[in-house]
Amino acid sequence: MTIHKEGYKILILLLIVLILVVLIANNLLVSSVLGRRIILYGCIVLYLFVLLFFRKPKRSIEINEKLIYAPADGNIVAIEEVEENEFFKEKRIQVSVFMTIFDIHMNVFPFSGKIKYMKYHPGKNLIAFLPKSSQLNEMSSIVIENEKGTGVLVRQIAGALARRIVTYPKPGDNVKQGDELGFIKFGSRVDLFLPIGTKININLGQRVKGKKSVIAEFAEA
Repeated sequence: MTIHKEGYKILILLLIVLILVVLIANNLLVSSVLGRRIILYGCIVLYLFVLLFFRKPKRSIEINEKLIYAPADGNIVAIEEVEENEFFKEKRIQVSVFMTIFDIHMNVFPFSGKIKYMKYHPGKNLIAFLPKSSQLNEMSSIVIENEKGTGVLVRQIAGALARRIVTYPKPGDNVKQGDELGFIKFGSRVDLFLPIGTKININLGQRVKGKKSVIAEFAEA
């Protein structure tokens, strides 16, 4: 387990701020020993919590281009047919993974292919497990097309606490199954818009792990 690069600046700044809080409390504001200890322990707990949020697990992956792996850790909160109106303009199977603040927030590519489309959408910060978050929240959309020409839209969606979505690839990039797609800070969701006929391998409410849990299988061409 290591610390994700997206956490470096935040963790350094937070450490400086918390050290200042403890020093000011000890020297200027709090006279009782108990009060000083409460502030110290509170700062330690807060720092450890943020440190835990930016953890990066070391996970291997069995490359299999027939499979669509989970793009993130979390709970499956939606499996339904919807009209995908941004890119494909057709009915698709939407599978949504909701990440709480306790989950690992690194996102990975569910399969290998080429980036055909990318667009960032500013928006609201509704709670990410609400259905409306897929249309109204801040989000980043990425379309990956595999070697057989099948495309899937992957959508990173910010949540109530999330204020920054990081997406690494650029249009035209070739990407590999299991590599890092991006990161969403402090509570979020990732939607997959799969072709009709894709075999779904998970159930509503199921816990999944990025790079490990098989979300679905591509239909045979």
